[in-house]
Amino acid sequence: MSRLPLIEPEALPPYMKAIHDATPEENWLGRHFARAFAPAEDLVQAYQAFYHPWHTGGAGVLPPRLKELIRLRIATLNGCVLCKTVRMAPEVVSEEEAASGVDRVDESGFSARERAAIHFAEKMAVDHHNISDDDVANMRRLFTDAEFLELSMMAGQYIGFGRVLALLQLEVAACPI
Repeated sequence: MSRLPLIEPEALPPYMKAIHDATPEENWLGRHFARAFAPAEDLVQAYQAFYHPWHTGGAGVLPPRLKELIRLRIATLNGCVLCKTVRMAPEVVSEEEAASGVDRVDESGFSARERAAIHFAEKMAVDHHNISDDDVANMRRLFTDAEFLELSMMAGQYIGFGRVLALLQLEVAACPI
């Protein structure tokens, strides 16, 4: 059960009502998100204005595929069912890759850059205090500094947002971290 009151759908502000009403009825987590975040409609609008261009809208130097692979792996690590089930880049990440491939990165057909990015994001999520100079140097061999910074920032916000959803108890938390 949500740790914040869930505003009744008919009382939602316009932006949150649009999110709620566009979410399929069986996706109660998405609908609960709109209801719980209703008091912070401006925050949600600003966050989405940042998030969507950087994630799949062409902003930045990393391809949307790489960001989506990282997002999906972190969703598993955060135990965020909503994040794991949403497909934000289905045209560049197959359903098999999204559903389980990112959780078996060394057994899947990912490129060296994709494997390195997924492993680095995983380490950020589960063991960030032990990221070493060697870890960063290995990433810098495969990524430009701009790419590395974008990858790190995007991974950080994926980790953080998934944990916010978990702490609000908008879904059953199953965080393996």
